[in-house]
Amino acid sequence: MWVYVMFMEDLVKKRVQAALDDVRPQIQGDGGDVELVAVEGDVVKVRLVGHCAGCPMAMMTLKNGIEAHVKACVPEIQRVDSV
Repeated sequence: MWVYVMFMEDLVKKRVQAALDDVRPQIQGDGGDVELVAVEGDVVKVRLVGHCAGCPMAMMTLKNGIEAHVKACVPEIQRVDSV
């Protein structure tokens, strides 16, 4: 059972990373980037870097762009937080 749970967690993490890779070019186009920090249950933790780190629009990018795309690609995810 434990091996199955670990396999599923790893699979979800890979799907989340793929979703982040989908949005990365748009973020990098504005001089920023997004890094996956952790997937904890149904919450994804990311770090916004580059121009995104100090941008006043970072929360809008996080919620309306990154979180929306991750949730569409990985329905198990309920929230994306910046750390």
